[in-house]
Amino acid sequence: MKADRILISRTDSIGDVILTLPLCVWLKERFPECEIYFLGRNYTREIIQSFSKIDHFIAWDDLEQLTEKEQVRFLKELNLDYFVHVFPRKAIAKLAKKAKIPHRIGTSHRMFHLLTCNERVSFTRKNSPLHESQLNFELLRPFGLKEIPSLKQINEATHYFKAKTTLNSSIQELLDTPLKKIILHPKSQGSAVEWGVENFVALSLLLVEKGCRVYFSGTENEGKLFRDQIPKHENIIDITGKMSLGEFISFIEKSDALVAASTGPLHIAGLLNKHAIGLFSPRRPIHPGRWQPLGNSSETIVFDENCSNCSEGKPCDCISKIAPSEVAKKLTD
Repeated sequence: MKADRILISRTDSIGDVILTLPLCVWLKERFPECEIYFLGRNYTREIIQSFSKIDHFIAWDDLEQLTEKEQVRFLKELNLDYFVHVFPRKAIAKLAKKAKIPHRIGTSHRMFHLLTCNERVSFTRKNSPLHESQLNFELLRPFGLKEIPSLKQINEATHYFKAKTTLNSSIQELLDTPLKKIILHPKSQGSAVEWGVENFVALSLLLVEKGCRVYFSGTENEGKLFRDQIPKHENIIDITGKMSLGEFISFIEKSDALVAASTGPLHIAGLLNKHAIGLFSPRRPIHPGRWQPLGNSSETIVFDENCSNCSEGKPCDCISKIAPSEVAKKLTD
């Protein structure tokens, strides 16, 4: 089987991209001489470039600026053998077909893949008991994958993710403390059911009482939503909007723990094998069984695994009932 050049297409968010990285390890193990290209968004560039098993990053944002003729020519010149649509996008699927890439793999449940992919895999994500990272391996059946790896096997991928950005002196100074360093990330940009800023505030106060230094993280826009609620304390520090993604990866790597809902920073912390605590709703398909962070030091908390509203798929705020003291105990015991 010729698989010298393989492109993985995942043009969505940070967490989804991170949970796609393990299949790149499997491909490298099976085809040691292959080159892996990753088609993603500029937003996730620093995640992908921090993962040593990926050889080339291609920004979909940049390709979108080209004419269709130029896009097709670009893909043809890569001389790809396989194009794997982990995140289905109709426009990208059409381009891969027009570029006449020999093996174009996608899920059989997308109608446009019937016309654009010549190798279609049948599986469902929504009701599967598998983790998202395991589900991604379903798309590697055309390569001869006989079984889905265990999460323990998948966690081996964490060895290949390393921060690459050097922190400037002003940010590094925030980390210069003998205290335990814990990042709290209250918002999720709509990607998850959130715990609530007031719970994060209560948690921060419990943590500083236990002798920790706490950092509130988020984008500049997220910081505007809760910055005035952050307690005034020498060991509670606002870092919202102060770093690039690469710098934030390095900041997490130099910290001890991170607490968040099911969102990108949680998955970054997990991939760095930090103590990543994910706060989840038990409702399918957003439950921790599907979206828990990777990593050997990660764990998740739900308020009630048997919540009746969640089990019926109804909107529910039971996540907000997780006690800050329960989270603090896991961080400080």
